[in-house]
Amino acid sequence: MTMKDIRQALQERILIIDGAMGTMIQRHRLTEADYRGERFKNWPSDLKGNNDLLCLTQPDIIEGIHRQYLDAGADIIETNTFNSQKVSLADYNMEALAYEINLAAAQLARKAADAFTRQTPSKPRFVAGAIGPLNKTLSLSPDVNNPGYRGLLWDEAVAAYYEQISGLVDGGIDLLLIETIFDTLNAKAAIFAVKKYFQDKQVPELPIMISGTITDASGRTLSGQTLEAFYISVMHAKPLSIGLNCALGAADMRSHIAELSGIASCYTSAYPNAGLPNAMGEYDEQPEETAHFLEDWAREGFVNIVGGCCGTTPDHIRHIAEHVKNFQPRPLPTIASTIEA
Repeated sequence: MTMKDIRQALQERILIIDGAMGTMIQRHRLTEADYRGERFKNWPSDLKGNNDLLCLTQPDIIEGIHRQYLDAGADIIETNTFNSQKVSLADYNMEALAYEINLAAAQLARKAADAFTRQTPSKPRFVAGAIGPLNKTLSLSPDVNNPGYRGLLWDEAVAAYYEQISGLVDGGIDLLLIETIFDTLNAKAAIFAVKKYFQDKQVPELPIMISGTITDASGRTLSGQTLEAFYISVMHAKPLSIGLNCALGAADMRSHIAELSGIASCYTSAYPNAGLPNAMGEYDEQPEETAHFLEDWAREGFVNIVGGCCGTTPDHIRHIAEHVKNFQPRPLPTIASTIEA
């Protein structure tokens, strides 16, 4: 797919991005042995919970989840790579596998997307390379007694993202999705890595989608930025879209989506959780409830891309797609240029 293809699709309709990968993986009730597979059966660290590794050890499961979301109506599917960089993979002593996991994940998603595009060529499907926020932050100290300490350096973050981007691009993605941003400095490192990668390779850049996360009712990110400050901080990347995902359920995200829609010069996206987690950490919001909220946003002209995050399933995506299909996408604002005399 090309930049022209995705932009044309965004002008024609509200696009649907997929739902939660982790929620669907949990349904398989995989064991430690399932995560290890034959290749990693003697790995010295526990591997259960390393969902991205399943791209290597259980590829059929991951491709099957992609296909379920595509069948539910997704236009954009995300690679199973939320933690697939060496900073996060260090938890499993698997830093050396970062490139390989990203390559395999992109190839699995590409295969599934292309199969559905061949069935209905008038509705192309797109693969977004999912780039998570890292499990360490550049802005905040992990030690309350030493506020100047950082567990991660800028160059380390850039290098980790650069390697991840390399695997995703080599695997055939259409877009790069820098998502669930709680620390804008981490996001800036990812943006820098994207720009450096394409400059180094001397090939046209792929479109960038950026999605932050509001952590509480204050309307701020974890690192303390307001939504407007976050937007201003990342717009130098000239993203295809900017939006919000995760943290808050749709009921609490509405005001923030409305605000973002009013200030963004690019397309907007929103993929909330299925409500807030219950006492057991599970999500109870039913597909029709989530779809009702997103239908309201579509009616108000707030969004260009919608979908689901934690707790959402193909049923949520199917309901969302059905509820927003008759609404026009948010038009890009006309930015007037002024010249001082």
